[in-house]
Amino acid sequence: MLKNLAVTVAAAAIIGGGISAVAAPANAAPAISTARCHAHKAAGTSHWTCITPGSFCPAAAHKHYGYAYKTGKRYRCVKYSNGRWRWKRA
Repeated sequence: MLKNLAVTVAAAAIIGGGISAVAAPANAAPAISTARCHAHKAAGTSHWTCITPGSFCPAAAHKHYGYAYKTGKRYRCVKYSNGRWRWKRA
């Protein structure tokens, strides 16, 4: 019952104009969260950014360097003995 009441009050506030959405400025840069972070090649360079250490690296990154998204430390995409390519601390 309280849940229905809360939904009804919230809907009435939105319809009545009590709650308004605030839009972000057009020139604001989007924030990159760790959930959305994925390895990608940095524009105009040969290194990769936003990598996760120990994870698989894409074929285009083989034998290239990358930087971790949390620590900024340098890693290299290397082939392990099992044939898999992963980011290893350089």
